[in-house]
Amino acid sequence: MQSITLQTPDDWHLHFRDGDMLKETVPATARCFRRAIVMPNLAPPVRTADDALAYRSRILAARPEGSEFEPLMTLYLTDRTTPEDIAQAAAAGIPAVKLYPAGATTNSDAAVTDLEGRYPVLEALQKHKMLLLIHGEVTDAHIDIFDRERVFIDEKLKPIVERFPDLRVVFEHITTKEAVEFVESTHANVAATITPQHLLLNRNDMLVGGIRPHNYCLPVLKRNIHQQALRAVVASGSPKFFLGTDSAPHVQAKKETSCGCAGCYSAWAAIELYAQVFDELGALDKLEGFASHYGPDFYGLPRNSGTITLVKEDWRIPESITLADGEPIVPFMAGQSVPWKLVTD
Repeated sequence: MQSITLQTPDDWHLHFRDGDMLKETVPATARCFRRAIVMPNLAPPVRTADDALAYRSRILAARPEGSEFEPLMTLYLTDRTTPEDIAQAAAAGIPAVKLYPAGATTNSDAAVTDLEGRYPVLEALQKHKMLLLIHGEVTDAHIDIFDRERVFIDEKLKPIVERFPDLRVVFEHITTKEAVEFVESTHANVAATITPQHLLLNRNDMLVGGIRPHNYCLPVLKRNIHQQALRAVVASGSPKFFLGTDSAPHVQAKKETSCGCAGCYSAWAAIELYAQVFDELGALDKLEGFASHYGPDFYGLPRNSGTITLVKEDWRIPESITLADGEPIVPFMAGQSVPWKLVTD
């Protein structure tokens, strides 16, 4: 196959950051995605409907001229979030709330420390038909970082799913075969997103031959057996799994340091990298469902009109990108050749 045309896709998990960074990140996503679920872990975080609407305005101001890209906003769940906050968010058209365990990832210090204490908020989410998006890792110091997702499923996620069966839950950026098995086995109100880095790489790609900081993300890359489980489930065409890049930019200096930040800035080549994976799996016929259908179906939103086209043509991801303030940022898979290319006017 030399070309593939898809109904216009969406990104169901994305970090834009804020300020001048938006001038780079918003156009990079809007080039191929019609909508994106925007993560709220700014500093300070997006806690209220007013915060979310103000952030949305800043994103819209950074869209390329003529773009119809639509950011879908989320609230950051904290120990202080109330059912009233949820009611206000629902009235403002905000579709989802993000649960970070405190200390799990970038800007998560203000996140949840008492999950069971947030159950009244989860009841409000269920009542108002909003979604709960979950970064599914425990943060206990005695739990090995490679086991944090598996332990979270047993200790935290299963009780939530059992107690709130009508709450739609997205288990975000899953990384393990246990996560695949859980999502497949549980009821229809649970789905998952999968990133390009977890489909393309395993922990050898981060650690063998020297530490590669631009492949460091959270949840961290896992063993090959987990990568293969993710690849198998997307190739199966299951509607419970859909596209969420977790594109997460940091300037080069914050990645290449003694305590580097977690995150892969994949927006520059996201849809092309997914096409590469599905092509490698002999499953290009499954890409449109994963990228364009299953996400909006789960969120209860209409599928997009319009299409995008990718052609089989090698191109090279740049080694770095210079931001408006002069700082360089290194995109995911920088300098590497990609066999699929988005057709642009």
